[in-house]
Amino acid sequence: MAALLALSRAIDAVTTVIGKSVSWLLLAAVLISTGNAILRKALDMSSNAWLEVQWYLFGTVFMLAAAYALLKNEHVRIDIVSSMWSKRTRDIIDLVLHIIFLVPFAGLMAYLAWPWFWLSFNSGEISSNAGGLTIWPAKLVVLLGFLLLLLQAFSEIIKRYAVITGRIVDPRHDTAGEMPTAATEV
Repeated sequence: MAALLALSRAIDAVTTVIGKSVSWLLLAAVLISTGNAILRKALDMSSNAWLEVQWYLFGTVFMLAAAYALLKNEHVRIDIVSSMWSKRTRDIIDLVLHIIFLVPFAGLMAYLAWPWFWLSFNSGEISSNAGGLTIWPAKLVVLLGFLLLLLQAFSEIIKRYAVITGRIVDPRHDTAGEMPTAATEV
């Protein structure tokens, strides 16, 4: 179990670095959007490339931060229902649903994204919009996002199992309300 927890900590560290790093892309997207709007209104100039860059940046944040949201326990769930259950029941449900839904979903999406990306990369696919960008980088981000989500799902499964069996203190909860990212053994 120690090796699995070490793997989980490594995955959490990678997810944290990526999740925090891509947040700056939102600022870039806002600045590009603002500049593009000013140029369009003030000088009657616009560019499809600038519009596509905004979409690429936002899509990159969405895809690569999904695993970070899972790590921080900020993913979507029905809190009104889960709040009625005991912590142990919530942990068991998280473990089971990660195994039967999240891992197969993220794995299937990564599996399907690979040929989708590879065909685009090999063909040098370009946007059909005039002045548009190369498309394969956006498709690569989809692939990487699902791979990162899959890795984080494995990390969460390891941690939920260790919490349920009493091997670690729950890394999602501590007395100060902070949510540490690394699992530590009891």
